[in-house]
Amino acid sequence: MSLFTNLTSQQLRQAASLKDKIESLEKELGRILGSPTKPIAHTEPKEKLKMSAAAKAKISAAAKARWAKVKTAKPAVKPVKPAAKAPAKKRTISAAAKAKLSALAKARWAKIKKAGKKSL
Repeated sequence: MSLFTNLTSQQLRQAASLKDKIESLEKELGRILGSPTKPIAHTEPKEKLKMSAAAKAKISAAAKARWAKVKTAKPAVKPVKPAAKAPAKKRTISAAAKAKLSALAKARWAKIKKAGKKSL
């Protein structure tokens, strides 16, 4: 398309007249030879190839055979999934253990607070 945008109007007219001359010469050649010639620019699109029912059946059978071979190569037994575990019992802590942990935490915080006051 960029080819036509750079042409002047005179060049476009010249190209159009040449195209008309070519078409008229093709028609004259067709009359002389006795067979109409088709212009190159006006070719019809090719028709899609259609597959016969027999060919489709062959392809289907081959695909089924391939899949059967793949499926037989795998072990027939499915792996057994482990049974779902019962939820673990909630652990409880005794009152004595709670008191011991509380005392340790209080001592730790007292030590940290004491160290912080000295630096100020």
